[in-house]
Amino acid sequence: MLRTSSMLVLASTLTFSAVGQTAPAAAPRARAASPVSGRLTDAKTGEALPGVNVIFPDLKQGTATDAEGHFSFANLPRGRFTVQVTSLGYNTMSQLVDTGTGQPLDFKLTPAATEIGQVVVTGVSQATELRRSPVPTTVVDRTRLNQTSATNVIDAIAHTPGISQITTGAAISKPVVRGLGYNRVVTLNNGAKQEGQQWGDEHGIEIDQFSIDRAEIIKGPGSLLYGSDAMAGVINFLAPDPVAEGHITGSATANYQTNNRQQGYSLENAGNINGLNWLVRGTRKVAGDYRNRYDGRVFNSGFNEWDANGYVGLNKSWGYSHLTFSSFNQNLGLI
Repeated sequence: MLRTSSMLVLASTLTFSAVGQTAPAAAPRARAASPVSGRLTDAKTGEALPGVNVIFPDLKQGTATDAEGHFSFANLPRGRFTVQVTSLGYNTMSQLVDTGTGQPLDFKLTPAATEIGQVVVTGVSQATELRRSPVPTTVVDRTRLNQTSATNVIDAIAHTPGISQITTGAAISKPVVRGLGYNRVVTLNNGAKQEGQQWGDEHGIEIDQFSIDRAEIIKGPGSLLYGSDAMAGVINFLAPDPVAEGHITGSATANYQTNNRQQGYSLENAGNINGLNWLVRGTRKVAGDYRNRYDGRVFNSGFNEWDANGYVGLNKSWGYSHLTFSSFNQNLGLI
């Protein structure tokens, strides 16, 4: 028996930045923020740090430092926002800054053997450091997701403490948080609820595994901020942040799994030109019947999957507006 599953999701986000001040009628442009710039250096040696990521999570904008450690933003709204600075081999720095002062933002990073204090971004609240979050939160980043052998996105996070899964074959997985699952767990894809898994046992989470940059897992009563159905917790899957202004990037990913001969291919293109930013990804996965240690091949457990997802948006001095789309198509056997 075969079952075909298809899902198309469109979501739009429009965010404005309002300023509590009075400006003369003859100077309406006074609300626009001045260009924000700064420099990143090593706290011990004072040397410039190239290639450091500087991100404003609440504004969906980011850039990287040049060879001299300098960075700049041209279209940030005026206000107080959290900035996150990350670099391999250095402690992550988070700081609340005022983008309207016109003063340069200079940061000094301290070397570290491990990364701490990373920023958590959720769909309904302001960005905050993980160690200062008032609710139990676990972040699974892209590095860990890529290092995990998994057939779907829930399988990739199932080894996280407090998280397990209910599976029906290799293609169908439902999240379980502290023993509770189904409609007691809220699953978000860039802020949009994914509720197709509640239709029946043969429906899993319909999210492209390769499209995820990180997963934020909230456990405990704090998850009730997302609705009464989040009794067990919330799993928030987030796409990558927009690339730096003036850049266009691309990537190709492929994997192979020996047990069920699964092949996965994914192509991505992203860019940010004059405030217009986009990301487009296409994914193809095909797998045969998997084997278990007792019965050998489990017949009719193979699947085919085609996915397309991404976003297009504008980042300007008034804020940002993003249109997100996700198409998930799967043809699988029932066992």
